[in-house]
Amino acid sequence: MQEFLTKTLPQSPLGKAITYTLKRWEKLCVYTSDGILQIDNNLVENSIRPVALGRKNYLFAGSHERAQDTAMLYSLFAICRLRNLNPEQ
Repeated sequence: MQEFLTKTLPQSPLGKAITYTLKRWEKLCVYTSDGILQIDNNLVENSIRPVALGRKNYLFAGSHERAQDTAMLYSLFAICRLRNLNPEQ
């Protein structure tokens, strides 16, 4: 890839892709040598989706204090989920 990069325009899509890959080459090699590592982060993305949606909803909480209260509740529920606790008990 390094040799091919010298023959490719740096701002071309291929040049950008090669540069991106070379900057992460060491981590990519770790991924390919350890079968337990996942190629994507879908599990993390799915777990933080409620927080991202909540962040958008905080704009309509009515006041800054209510938005903070809502954020604290989201945090509490996230911790309960991580600890396999039922927050309603």
